[in-house]
Amino acid sequence: MVADLLDQIRLHGDVPRHVAIIMDGNGRWAASKGFRRQAGHRKGMKAVREAIEGGVEAGIDILTLFAFSTENWQRPRVEVSALMSLLELYARQERAELVRQGVEVHVLGDVERIEPVARRAVDAIVVGTRGGARMRLNLMISYGGREEIVRAASVLAGRVARGEITPEQIDDRAFRGELFTADLPDPDLLIRTSGEYRLSNFLLWQLAYTELHVTPVLWPDFMRQDLYLAVRDFQRRERRFGRVRAG
Repeated sequence: MVADLLDQIRLHGDVPRHVAIIMDGNGRWAASKGFRRQAGHRKGMKAVREAIEGGVEAGIDILTLFAFSTENWQRPRVEVSALMSLLELYARQERAELVRQGVEVHVLGDVERIEPVARRAVDAIVVGTRGGARMRLNLMISYGGREEIVRAASVLAGRVARGEITPEQIDDRAFRGELFTADLPDPDLLIRTSGEYRLSNFLLWQLAYTELHVTPVLWPDFMRQDLYLAVRDFQRRERRFGRVRAG
């Protein structure tokens, strides 16, 4: 089935350049099996590998994963520490494989809040994968869409106050330039796992015209065939960006 789906994707040609994923369901997966939440997070690391390898095979240029939100800092301290430890483990274990696959890692968000040990590991994977040409992987860590918009507005207000720009010069392009994703195209496709129909404060500006695909699969069970099914769903859509079809 996986090979057939990949052949269909390549046959139709219209592969989304930028895919974003809200990785949801780790806790529910663990609870359904009688495990602690941390077990779901650990299993979710394998799903990350599946998504990356599948993305490379399908020809996706940019993959953006919502790894840790600003709201996640409010979780119990023991769970936050466990997530930071997993982040460190991922960075150490996966760097060589990401380099082999030609994946360049970027970390976007309020990274100053990341614990020092995890931060060093994250910095190392960013530096170590620099120059990967097959796919760009964005790990959104300590990220929130509303916070990003407020941050961009604050930066622009400061520039106005200093006389660097006028209020009339603030437009879509200027605002976009202050977002974490300033140098990236907006996602073509957003995938959300676990069957939930909400954005959860993720890329609120960037998702204005993104195609949405919701799957009931919990993140730890997510395989590359689930990614391919989402891409095939995307390939069947007609994207109009608010315009009507001619004729």
